[in-house]
Amino acid sequence: MFLGATLAGGAAFLAGGSDVIFGAHASPSPTMATNPTWKLGGDLIVNRLGFGAMRITGEGIWGWPTDRNNALKILRRAVELGVNLIDTADSYGPETSELLIAEALHPYPAGLVIATKGGLTRPGPGQWVPNGRSEYLKRCVEGSLKRLRLERIDLYQLHTIDPKVPTEESLGALKEMQNAGKIRHLGLSNVSTAEIERARKIVPIMSVQNRYNIEDRESEKVLVYCEKENLGFLPWFPIGGGNGLPAENALKTAARDHGMSAIQIALAWLLERSPVMLPIPGTSSIAHLKENVAAAKIKLTSAEWKAIDALAGQG
Repeated sequence: MFLGATLAGGAAFLAGGSDVIFGAHASPSPTMATNPTWKLGGDLIVNRLGFGAMRITGEGIWGWPTDRNNALKILRRAVELGVNLIDTADSYGPETSELLIAEALHPYPAGLVIATKGGLTRPGPGQWVPNGRSEYLKRCVEGSLKRLRLERIDLYQLHTIDPKVPTEESLGALKEMQNAGKIRHLGLSNVSTAEIERARKIVPIMSVQNRYNIEDRESEKVLVYCEKENLGFLPWFPIGGGNGLPAENALKTAARDHGMSAIQIALAWLLERSPVMLPIPGTSSIAHLKENVAAAKIKLTSAEWKAIDALAGQG
């Protein structure tokens, strides 16, 4: 489900748009999420619209991209446009995404936060198998450090909870790596509120990465929990599929009114949904990248935001 939904979302990005840099405040929404930045873990200031580096790999998130130079250009352009939060994982490629990030951006500019993940193995294309064993996760951390050319990872996320391994063992291993100075902050991915609460009894958790978009609100309770506990929320598949919505809907209406794409409006809606929301849309196109970044400038009216919010469950 994780891979299928992610790949489906990656195909939805649109071309065009202007080259707009971060910095504008969003308009007031019901949640008043107007701050363009967020302190991840309380000390890492990031622009709230980041970049997901999954799609810079080969087809099926396997191997090297067909156009390696294009992947490097996308990473560099993202940083030039103001992105300072890049999300990746050792399983993207596998290893390819992390290697490309280092090749494109090392030595890293001041303030750039690279978040990576471990705990999903890749036996082959289209295959994602959890492994939360202690020794394996420690090797994952060491491998990511080497590939990314880092001495410490700013945000390391457990990619999924392995049902065959006690959570205490998996997170205990990551806590050891954190105590050794190899991880700054820890996060979780694809979890419930109960799993977050259990994890926080073992080690401090600073972020959660779950699927969330206009159409899919299954993680609404998790988002609300993150708001209450001041945890960053990184929605994967942030733009949704959109294919299940009515032909005429509030998203398309707002896009026409603003002269923007529906994807840009979807990202703007997310940014106004919650102050802890940190969307990480990914793309293999510089044109799409520019569009995504430009979404941080869009100001939705309260009426537009509410109309789009009401689309939940209509797909």
